[in-house]
Order: sequence, then structure tokens, then C-alpha cells
Amino acid sequence: MIEIKKSNTSETTNKWDTIVIGAGAGGLATAICLSKAGQKVLVLEKHDVPGGWCHSFYLDGHRFTPGVHYVGLLEEGETTNNLYSGLGIASELTFFRMNPNGYEHCRLGDEKFDYPNNFDLLIERLQEKFPKEKKNIATYLNLIKTVSEEVQMIPHIKGFWNKLFMPYKTRHMGKHAPFTLNRIINRHIKDPLLKRILNIQCGDHALAPNKVSFLMHAGLMTHYFSGGFYPMGGGGALIKSMTNAIKRNNGEVWTSNGVQKILIEDASTKKAVGVELEDGRKIYANRIVSNTDPDITYKKLIGEKHLSKKLLKKLNKTKYSCTSLMLFMTIDYDLRKAGLDSGNIWMMPNRDENTFYAEMMNDDLTSDAPFEGMFISCTSLKDPSSFDGRYHTLEAITLVDYSPFEKFKNESEQRSQEYLDFKNLLTKKMLKGLETVIPNISKHIVQLELGTPITNEYYVNTTQGSIYGTEKSLWNIGPFAFKNKSEIENLYLCGSSVLSHGVAGASHSGVDTAAQILGCTSKDLIKPDPSQQVQLFDAEDDSNYPEWLQKKINLKRARAEAKV
Repeated sequence: MIEIKKSNTSETTNKWDTIVIGAGAGGLATAICLSKAGQKVLVLEKHDVPGGWCHSFYLDGHRFTPGVHYVGLLEEGETTNNLYSGLGIASELTFFRMNPNGYEHCRLGDEKFDYPNNFDLLIERLQEKFPKEKKNIATYLNLIKTVSEEVQMIPHIKGFWNKLFMPYKTRHMGKHAPFTLNRIINRHIKDPLLKRILNIQCGDHALAPNKVSFLMHAGLMTHYFSGGFYPMGGGGALIKSMTNAIKRNNGEVWTSNGVQKILIEDASTKKAVGVELEDGRKIYANRIVSNTDPDITYKKLIGEKHLSKKLLKKLNKTKYSCTSLMLFMTIDYDLRKAGLDSGNIWMMPNRDENTFYAEMMNDDLTSDAPFEGMFISCTSLKDPSSFDGRYHTLEAITLVDYSPFEKFKNESEQRSQEYLDFKNLLTKKMLKGLETVIPNISKHIVQLELGTPITNEYYVNTTQGSIYGTEKSLWNIGPFAFKNKSEIENLYLCGSSVLSHGVAGASHSGVDTAAQILGCTSKDLIKPDPSQQVQLFDAEDDSNYPEWLQKKINLKRARAEAKV
């Protein structure tokens, strides 16, 4: 990462090929591809560290990452592995394979089910639990896999004859594209509990089955069919590898340099020529890439007067994903004895999931009732190198609507007492929910901090604290999503509202945007490099850890013991 001190001059005469606004995974992926192609690239980040949702932070020496909880398709030859290899960052990355017997633990009331990291075993395990649905389970999950594979095929279809037969090759995708997840799963699955288990990962796009696109959910499920992986060093390690790659290619990343305006040459040409920083400096470039969401990009940084009526209408109709509460905790307790492992825990009541999602968005947050739906993740079990032998780091998340926080959005860093009291109430509600999974956990908390939608807005700069960009309904994905290339000449977009969300989705969007700029395909930019290898180890089995990793773990524990 490269930082600069603020200049006393109002303009920077040094012109760049491309300026990227926002150092999230999408913006950094764009910058890597363009700088590898020889462009002079500058990434501007408002926060004091790069990463967006992928950044890591520390509380009293213990690391947390708000937006990285697992990544899929990291085995040799799979798409995320190829992505990191093609970006030239794979050899800097180490991932831990989460519990292969249950990288996802479903807790639906008193019912339990564990997702294994094997597609055939998942089918077998579900068929054993629901024998009456044996044929339906195989048919439905194979449909999920087929549709997802067809979606991924589209960008790589080349040549007249291949394009001619594309409708046939993608017939399953075409047939199911107009429908919600709810519509398709109801065609195939009858048992209500089985539906809830199969839909448990809806939390990964924060939309109920009756609203989310079936294609979006199919892609999400397929992303994890071979399991979940967690980066050693948290999301910050992934971001460090990306900023290192940009620096190697002579690009630069400036943190604490927020953009307040995208400069337009004149009203008639509508051509982006540079940016104006929050301190008034102006920096010029041949093109601008915005890694911020469409509302911020167009309405705040460009201004409505420069937008067409068609785009403005689309912006005004666009819905954003919901927001969240995130509880970050340091625990002085043996969480393995409490039943936790490296797998995620999805906790929900065993009742209609569409109704429950609606209830979450209309919940009276001022009551003292516990939150019933939560995602729970023990990062010190996912990343054994981060465990000091005593203190575990635990993250718990619940989805909420933004409206109860609207009145606090313009407060300064010195928060009002009303906000602090509300935050304290929400913390207690989350702890009550958490204790239904880990009884008496409150007695073992060393420190805790609650992130609210206001926190999301402040640190990640998202519209209404949204966690996944635009809402992943039928009208915000695929051909209806915001395009990489905007109607403003020389202005491009990348990130969760363009292609897909999540760590891998946002990164792929950045590659796609770079491909648009360079006039090639994304496949051209991320050709697997045999010299680049992601290191994969099992979080649950340290018997094959290399000497350097064992030393790293032992050193961390020795240092922790020395402080006692």
C-alpha cells in the first residue's frame, strides 16, 4: 500500500491513465489488470486502510474482518483459484479449508443439518434425512449446478457457430431466468423443512426466496458446493496481496483520500476527465472507474444534471440490499468444548422463511426480545494461525432494515446518547440470540463492539449501509444490472452492483471492467499462471502443516503466554 501526504496545491498536474475510486476487491482487481497491461493507475480510498468490506481491523490486538467469512471454488482448477492465479496474487495467499464435514451448520429451531464440502455427499445426506424426497433432491440440486454452469459459460462463448447454438447450450438458464427461487424450489421440493435447509444460504444475498432471482441463488450455492475457505490473516491479507500486485506494476493506492466529485469536461460532451478530492485537489485521468455503488457514483459524484432521464429513472427505482448488525467479540473460553468448529452457523427459527425475512425487515428493534436469525462465525477456528491459545474471536451478524437508523445518519463521530443507548439495547438482543447457540457465552466475553448500519456507512461508504450493493432481485441482476461502461464517456463501474457480490463476485466484476477498458475478455486477463499457487490447509487438521506454519502458530501462542 502506498499513501501520500496532502498537497498544498489545488491541482495535481500529473495525469493518470486510470483513476479507480474505492479500494474494495472490485476496484483493486481492476487496478491490477490495468496496471499489468502497462497503464499508469491510481486507486483512491476514503478510509485510512484499503479493502472496503474486505478490510481487517484490530481490537486490543485481536483481528476482525467485517465482510469476509468464507470463499468458495478454491480447489485446484476452480474459478476463484484461477482468478487469484491470473491476478498474480495466488502465491501470497494461504487459505484454510473449513470443516469438510460441515462448513455450514444449519440450526432451524431444534432441527440441525450440516453441509459437507462434497456435492454427491450433500445429496446423499439430504436423501437420508428426507427419504420421501429422494428423487426431488437429486433433480433440484443438479438443476442448480447446471444452471450455474450455463451462466458462467456465456462470457466465454466465441465464434459464429458457438454463438448460434448458445440458446441451446444455455437452455436451462434461459428457462429459469425469469423466476424467483421460491417459484423454482416449490416446483421440485415439497417438505417445508427441506426447503428451509436448501434456502439457508439466502443470508449470503440477504433476500427472501420469494424475492431473490433463482439464477443468483443457484450461482451462490454452486460457489460453495466444494466447501468454504477462509484466508489466513483474514480479509486484510487478501487485500494486502492485491495492493502489493498494484505496487509491483507501478500503480499506486492512496488511502485517506476521499473523492467528492468526478470532473466532467462540459455538459454537452459528458466526458469524465478526472476527480476532485475532499480537500479540493483535482487529479486528471483518461478514464475513471468507480468502485462505489451506483447511487453514490451517479447522484453524488457525478450529479443528476449530467444524467439522462433514463438513467435517473433507473436510479430512482433501484433498491439496495438490506443492512446489518455485526457483533465482534473476544472470548476467553474453549469454544470447541462448547461445540463450535471452523464451520459457519446459520441460526433461524423453523418456520416459513419468506415470512421470517419479512419479519426481520419490520422488526421492532426497540423491544428486548432476542434476535432469532443470526450468522455466527469463529474466525480463530477458521484461521488457526490467529488463535493465541486462549482468546477466540467470534463474529455474529443479523440482518436489519435501515429505517430505524435514519435519524442518526448525520451525527458526527461524537455520537448522541440516544444512539449509544440504542446500540447498547441491540447488543443485548444479539447476545440473547447468541446464547441460544452458545449458552452462557456472555460470561466469557473479554471485549465486544457492535457495528451498526451507521458504522457501515461511515467505514465502507455504502448507500444506507447496504451490505451487498443493489438488491439481488430479478430486476437488479444480469441484463438489468448496472453496466461496467456507463453512459458518461470514460466512466466505468465495478463492484457488487455490477456483476455479483461477495469477495469473488466483486473481484470478477473488477476483471470484467478492466476487460471492457482494454478491449478483451476477462478470460484473457486472468489466464492461470503455473508459477502461482494458492496454499490450502485444513483448519480442522494440523497434521500436514508445514514447518513455517507450525512456527507461526507456536510463536503467536508463546507471545501471548509471555504477556500473562
